[in-house]
Amino acid sequence: MKVDPLLKQTCEWLKGTGPNSDIVMSSRVRIARNIDKSPFSHWASKKEEKETLESLEAAVLSTDMMKNSLTVRMSEIDDVDKQFLLERHLISRELMVRPEAKSVMIGDKEVVNLMINEEDHLRLQVMQSGFNLQECWRIASRLDDMLHKKVKFAFHSDWGYLTACPTNTGTGLRASVMLHLPSLVMTKQINRVLQAITKLGMTARGLYGEGTEAEGNFFQISNQITLGSAEEDIIDNLERIIRQVTGHEENARKTLMKQNREVLQDKIWRSNGTLRSAHIVNTKETMTLLSMVRLGVDMGLITDIDRRAVNELFILTQPAHLQKIEGRVLSSAQRDIKRANLIRRRLEGL
Repeated sequence: MKVDPLLKQTCEWLKGTGPNSDIVMSSRVRIARNIDKSPFSHWASKKEEKETLESLEAAVLSTDMMKNSLTVRMSEIDDVDKQFLLERHLISRELMVRPEAKSVMIGDKEVVNLMINEEDHLRLQVMQSGFNLQECWRIASRLDDMLHKKVKFAFHSDWGYLTACPTNTGTGLRASVMLHLPSLVMTKQINRVLQAITKLGMTARGLYGEGTEAEGNFFQISNQITLGSAEEDIIDNLERIIRQVTGHEENARKTLMKQNREVLQDKIWRSNGTLRSAHIVNTKETMTLLSMVRLGVDMGLITDIDRRAVNELFILTQPAHLQKIEGRVLSSAQRDIKRANLIRRRLEGL
C-alpha cells in the first residue's frame, strides 16, 4: 500500500517536455555520499547499517526540500513493489538485495529521490524530462548543500568524496541522459556512435542502467569517471557529447524520410496498427513497437496521440506496473493479455 499513491501520478521525467524531448527522454544527476568514519554499506554490521539508515532518514526529512517526502523501507514491501520502484527508476537492483536497513525517500513528482544503504550510504538522484542536465544539477547541488549542514560526509583533501567504488571517488557525481535513437539503429550507425562516445570517456547502457540491453532503442549515456574534474565540467562535457549524438539522430531521421520514406512510414504504421489491435503482447515486443510509435509521433506521422502518452506506456506496460494496476499477482501469460488491453485503451484515449 505504501507505494500505491505513485501509481496515480506521472513521473516528471516521463512528461515528454523540455529541450530536445523528441530525442532526449530524460536527464539525471546522481550524487554518492558516505558518512564520515562509518564503514561502507558492504562492510558495516547490521547495527551500524541501522544507525546509518535512521540518521540519514532523519537528516533528509529535516531539509525543506524533502520534509514531505515518501519514505519506503525495503524490508516492508514485497517483491512486486520493489520491482515497481525499479521500473520507475526510483531504486537500483542493488537496493533490492538484502533489503534490511535500506530505504528510498521520494520527493514531490518523483523529481528527487534518495537511496539509503545502497552501495554507498546515500545516493541522491534528480531526474527531469528532456535535455535538462543543468536543472538536475541545480536541484541536486541545493539538496546536497542542505545535507552537508546535517551530516559530515567522508571527504579527503586529495581524493575528494570517498565512495565504495573507486570510479565514483572525487565528486561522487554521475550525470546521464536517456536517448531514444531508433533512426541511428535503423541506419546501422549506432555502433559507430557508441564506440566514439566510449573513447571520449562516456559509457552507454540500456533503459535500466548497468547490465541491461538497449530495449526500445533507448540508450543511457553517462560519464565514467568522477575524479579529477569539477561537477560543472563533467556536466558540460556530457552536454557537448549529447548534442553531437542528438545531431546524428536528427540527420538519420532526415535521411530516412528523404531516402526511405515509404519504408519508414510502413514500419511506423504497422507498429501502431499492431498495438491498437493486438490482444496478446509481451514486454520486449511492446518496447519495440512503442519505439516506432514514438518515432512516428515525434516526426509528425502519427497525430492522434502525444509523446507523453507514449512515454507513459513504456512504464505502465512493465510487469510490476501491470500487477499494481490490476491489484494482484499475474502470470506471464496474464500480463501479456492485460498489457495488450491497456495499450489498446490508452491509444484510443479511453
